[in-house]
Amino acid sequence: MADEHIIEGFHSMWDNFPGIARLIDKKHQIIASNKKAEEAGFAAGCCCAKVGKTEIHKGCLAHRMFQTMEAQLDCPSEGKVRGWVPVQGHDDLSVHFTLVVPK
Repeated sequence: MADEHIIEGFHSMWDNFPGIARLIDKKHQIIASNKKAEEAGFAAGCCCAKVGKTEIHKGCLAHRMFQTMEAQLDCPSEGKVRGWVPVQGHDDLSVHFTLVVPK
């Protein structure tokens, strides 16, 4: 579980991000989320993979990120980017973000 310092750091870095960002653990539990993520239903305590329609989670690379501890990136559809970034020093945490790129 993330301590308050990690959660504060997440909010400091991601609250103004123009997309959805959430701090998740290996079980896909949301530890913290930015305002855009909360507005989309990704609230702390929820399972990330159970929010929204099933198809939006297709191709999730969280497991690969936790196996390799290397950032993962994909484009599930035109103009949409998803990423999973390990939290240094915490092999059970990742920042997962989604960004719709404006045309």
